[in-house]
Amino acid sequence: MRGLAKTRRDSGSMKLVDVEQPEPTEDEVLIEVEYAGLCGSDAGIYQFKSAFERMSLPTIIGHEYAGTVVEVGNGVTRIDPGQRVVERPIRGCGECFQCQIGRENICQNIELTGIDRDGAYAGYITAPADSLQIVPQGVDPRHAALAEPTAVCTRAVIENSRVGAGDRVLVAGPGPIGLLTAQVAEAQGARVTVAGVGRDTNYRLPLAEELGFATVNIEEEDLETYWTEDTDGLGYDVVFDTTGHPSGLPMVADAVRKGGQIVLIGQAGETSISTTSLVRAEVDLQCSYSALYRDFDRAFRLIATGDVDHETFLDDRFSLTDAETAFEAFLSGETCKPVFDVSVLRE
Repeated sequence: MRGLAKTRRDSGSMKLVDVEQPEPTEDEVLIEVEYAGLCGSDAGIYQFKSAFERMSLPTIIGHEYAGTVVEVGNGVTRIDPGQRVVERPIRGCGECFQCQIGRENICQNIELTGIDRDGAYAGYITAPADSLQIVPQGVDPRHAALAEPTAVCTRAVIENSRVGAGDRVLVAGPGPIGLLTAQVAEAQGARVTVAGVGRDTNYRLPLAEELGFATVNIEEEDLETYWTEDTDGLGYDVVFDTTGHPSGLPMVADAVRKGGQIVLIGQAGETSISTTSLVRAEVDLQCSYSALYRDFDRAFRLIATGDVDHETFLDDRFSLTDAETAFEAFLSGETCKPVFDVSVLRE
């Protein structure tokens, strides 16, 4: 079979490679991949940022996907061939303290699909049966492929934030996680504003507006005036930083109200901010990472009700046979959530 692999430790260096079709072990299943999304972390691998230096190359990337089970290991009883599934791609060891208390998303010995082991940009993938979630009947497989990033956002909003009906919410970053976070927050009854920069004005901020959100280009607005007018001078009740950029946290810290909450989802690396004003204002700083079974379940429920609009959100113009075009468009802000038809790799 063919797979799209990161082959060298530099920017770019994505190549279609021929590999043997994997065989499931006793507790695994073999999945025929149908659709797979392009995540910000996949773009980070494409650029080969420092967070991915641990990868052993070549590695097939991709972790947001949906597929159909075609074979199960001898010890698998919960999953049957023919079922459509998605994977929770962050795998815990099952033995450390965090795993024992049900927090395998922050396992001490974590393994990530598409980074620590071959991922879903391939005709077939194997995964442990206990890492899989069955896709409900009636869910479009393209939408199911976006269950993972949606679950990341249901965790951030529903589990880890204080967002409630009537709250004023700011989402910094109109990328895929930002726009999904905005939709989940709106589903909780919040009034949401999405902030972006100049390069977002061609595609991502207009997409946010198409989804029904107020938007602001922070490179053009007088932000102090905008925050004041948009929140009646109070500041936002909850702000989400999904930018993955060092400038994100300082910006949202200026936008949050006293006694409000900042939720960090994007991973910006090093950043600098004065904590004095946050402490004196009793601002709650919360981090949110990955997703658990309950978060995926909530994601599927929001997909089913239409509270999360994947059809407007996804972009299926691109092909894995010319993946560089998709990665460059993603990095330049010309698209938000590419979804690949993986069947081309089985042709």
